[in-house]
Amino acid sequence: MSTVEVAFRQGSQLLAGTVLEPADAVGAALVLPGSGPVDRNSDHRRMRLGVTRQLAEAFHDAGITTLRFDKRGVGGSPGDWRSAGLVDNVDDAEAALDHLAAAVGSGLPLFVVGHSEGAVLATALAARRPELAGLVLLAGSARNGEEVLRWQAEQLLPMMPAPLRAVMRLLRVDPAERIAKNRERLKGSTGDVVRVDLVRHNARWFREFMAYEPAEALRRTRVPVLAVSGGKDLQVPPDELLLVEEAAAGPVTTRLVPDLTHTLRRQPRKADLRHYRREATQPVDRELLELVTSWVRDRT
Repeated sequence: MSTVEVAFRQGSQLLAGTVLEPADAVGAALVLPGSGPVDRNSDHRRMRLGVTRQLAEAFHDAGITTLRFDKRGVGGSPGDWRSAGLVDNVDDAEAALDHLAAAVGSGLPLFVVGHSEGAVLATALAARRPELAGLVLLAGSARNGEEVLRWQAEQLLPMMPAPLRAVMRLLRVDPAERIAKNRERLKGSTGDVVRVDLVRHNARWFREFMAYEPAEALRRTRVPVLAVSGGKDLQVPPDELLLVEEAAAGPVTTRLVPDLTHTLRRQPRKADLRHYRREATQPVDRELLELVTSWVRDRT
């Protein structure tokens, strides 16, 4: 296994990453992680999901070179992740794609593979880069971010711990109303970082995410798309697959995996965020990895 630590620039921003290159590669893929301060492996300091690392290793075994990189202010990349907007993240991803293309040369087909926010970034990249050979969207959305956040809140409110619900009732605070007001505060903010309920939020990212329409980007691209969602995803509506299918201008393959959660692991029990930490100790679903790598390999 050939592992190369790399660094590249997007404007003045330095980004650090890893290229994993098999012998006799037949294609190359940029692998993008989810939202928040996660590194090239999809690891957060509080939870090591390892999604992009395991994807890269599976691609290596399938003969596909990959690049994955640390977000601004995470791992080996300097900066502040909170001050970066969604557009900054798209620009960083495009710089990574340029670096990968230069590293492998013009002979190999290029793919973009994204999980969660990474899938949203991938739709923007595909609209910019018609030369891509394919696009893989894992737990990605087609509707705008504001609608996704509203749907998330509806799923997660019933899972609020009973003691916290009791305190909020005592204080006569409606949780749904409080979340909606906080969302509006972020939407109406002007700074890069805004404090809401005593917590510093990456406000510019939220504003741009809420306004971004992945479906519009999909309408502007004709590259083949593989979209996979989990039936137990609490962060992205599983029926996004139908919207991706309707919006994409090119050929689309969709798969709904019944027991799959947003972590890309199987969960036989009821979906619950409290299961995430335990799920993270398990590997990414093997059938999902086989599906993704086979789909990309078939298009090389």
